[in-house]
Amino acid sequence: MKEKRNNHRACRISVKFSLAIIFFIASAANEIFASVPGQNTDDSTRCTWMADNGNGTFTNPLFYEEFSDPDLIRVGDDYYMTGTTMHTMPGLPVLHSKDLVNWKLISYAIERLDLGPELRLENGLDFYGQGIWAPCIRYHNDTFYIFSNVNRYGTQVFSASNPAGLWKHRTMRARLHDVTVLFDDDGKIYAVWGYDEVKMVQLTPDLMDVVPGTEKVIIEKGSGAGEGSHIYKINGKYYITNTNYDPVCYQVCLRADNPYGPYEVNVMSAEENFGEAQRLRVYNTRQGPPFEIIRFPENFVGCIPMHQGGIVQVQSGEWWGWSMLDYNSVGRVVGISPVTWKEGWPYFGLPGNLTRTPRTWVKPNTGYTSMPSAPFERNDDFSGPQLKNVWQWNHVPVESKWSLTERKGYLRLHSLPSETFWHARNSLTQRGIGPESYATTQLDISNLQHGDIAGLALLNLPYAWIGIVKNEQGHTLQFYNQQEQKKIDVETDKEIVWLRAYCNFDTDIGRLAYSFDGTTFHETGGDIILPYQLRTFQGVRYALFNFNTLGKEGGYADFNSFDLTEPRCKALTRPIPYNKVITLRSLADSTILVNWRNHVRPVEANSRFAEGKAAHFRIIDRGNGRVALQSLLNNGYVTVKGNGGLAEVRIEAVEKDDASVFQWQDMLKGDLMLMSLYTHRYLFADPFARSLCSADAQGARPDRKGGACFAWEIADE
Repeated sequence: MKEKRNNHRACRISVKFSLAIIFFIASAANEIFASVPGQNTDDSTRCTWMADNGNGTFTNPLFYEEFSDPDLIRVGDDYYMTGTTMHTMPGLPVLHSKDLVNWKLISYAIERLDLGPELRLENGLDFYGQGIWAPCIRYHNDTFYIFSNVNRYGTQVFSASNPAGLWKHRTMRARLHDVTVLFDDDGKIYAVWGYDEVKMVQLTPDLMDVVPGTEKVIIEKGSGAGEGSHIYKINGKYYITNTNYDPVCYQVCLRADNPYGPYEVNVMSAEENFGEAQRLRVYNTRQGPPFEIIRFPENFVGCIPMHQGGIVQVQSGEWWGWSMLDYNSVGRVVGISPVTWKEGWPYFGLPGNLTRTPRTWVKPNTGYTSMPSAPFERNDDFSGPQLKNVWQWNHVPVESKWSLTERKGYLRLHSLPSETFWHARNSLTQRGIGPESYATTQLDISNLQHGDIAGLALLNLPYAWIGIVKNEQGHTLQFYNQQEQKKIDVETDKEIVWLRAYCNFDTDIGRLAYSFDGTTFHETGGDIILPYQLRTFQGVRYALFNFNTLGKEGGYADFNSFDLTEPRCKALTRPIPYNKVITLRSLADSTILVNWRNHVRPVEANSRFAEGKAAHFRIIDRGNGRVALQSLLNNGYVTVKGNGGLAEVRIEAVEKDDASVFQWQDMLKGDLMLMSLYTHRYLFADPFARSLCSADAQGARPDRKGGACFAWEIADE
């Protein structure tokens, strides 16, 4: 999915002004980065992001890291997912799940996509922003298929009898943008592709070409359709989901009685951004550095909302959807949503709040219970016979110029000629993971040669790195920030160094540091701005590299380890305070929620109503991350009445089933939303209105000041 190059809502500002705006947010990250010990012993070293909360619920996103253009299928009791990998190798990851929440990487469909010199970073060429994108995964006649277009090289087809591999690769004699495929029950095979004007064609039985005369426009321009299609046949009707991105992202569904239409168009998902705003973008990636970094207004959601996904029915009969969100500098992430059918149309969301997706909800009822797990193992001590499967090379590597066996327990990167890090071959990458993470590597530079530069980078555009520069006089530790064209040199005679890269994906700020003893780290270079850029359409990556700037092959660098730490790895940032008494404060206007004449009302913090038991609510466990709120003033229960409108959040003496139950929604930034199981909307205190509460908010505003987000604190009884 491509974003518009121009957006009139955008505010163009300098990097210096950007830093001023986010200084006070970044200062907190400064403290975190400075306080992290060199040898990690805290629990965060053993913790990585998992969507499964372990209490019957999950929290979006599924993976707090880049996983673009997801496509997903069910085969029997198993689920398989793949996504875009662009120019990184291996490509087309295949993930497996039993419950749609816990996934495991089981293979890649393509180990190396070596179609031309640009994929090998030869002759000054590159394939950034090209390669494998918008794949379609399907299963037919005991065979798994993945279809994906590669710019300038046509549509590729990968097939396997076992999704764990091996995969066979063929190139079609057709070029189908953002293609989706349907194996119909009459034996015909349909492909759908295109943006705005959506087309359909039949494929030949061998999948290598289109059937002449079968191409047809099924959606005319201006009908409301987008791109990134996913086609299904459900109960005899044809459904196509796809996305629009201009002026903001949303997802639509097309429906017809026949494959070629006519199709109706209906919005199925809109505005769901999980309380995240579009912040920094680089559109013009051909002019710079410095690149023009565009900052958007505080609550502009742009391409954050869920878009470009599909639907699947699970064993219990439930329907679920999945989609991606352009989640700023971490890249495009994946969320899943319960699907509600209404009048023959599928909608993301729950009855009463259609097109909106809960951040936290009960896991899909697939008939299987999986333990919370993560799809990737990120740390690597390089002692195994192979790299951990989370690693991807930046473009096709030169196989003879890297090794895990030349020195046991080390990754050895031999330097190859390149003028800059951007075109350095054999750079080894991992996706950055949010909401916050840092990578540490130990590097032996004793065998570098003149002109070599080896180290750890934040691969982005603009990029930044910290490493060792070898020259005739010796070697120097150097920090480099591409956007500012800033270099900082640190003299050293050490041959073993530790390097660290830190990313806060809530603030889009990175930092780099070094250590000579593995314990005390020294930050250098200050804040590194991390925009989301439209050259590669990828998030920030951690990268190990070694290249030579003198146009020759040089020496080698030995990396002893790679450790990734996630200080905020839990979707439930704090345990739900079952059986505890709490207060609730609106983040919009700092009012306190109280029991006022058996209504829930926001009042000033210095109000007499905010004192004592009127502001105290006991949290009672109702299973699956759901709670009842009991007022300590009269032991009544917060209950939603009528349509959940003004004055319809009451205190009742007796619980009233779902009307008295709320889904606890941790919003990951110290705040909370409470979803009524009666309205499937959120508890709402109208900011500055001095009114009564309702339960009709559709979701969170990015600045958290819309009236549906609350801070909670444990109170003394």
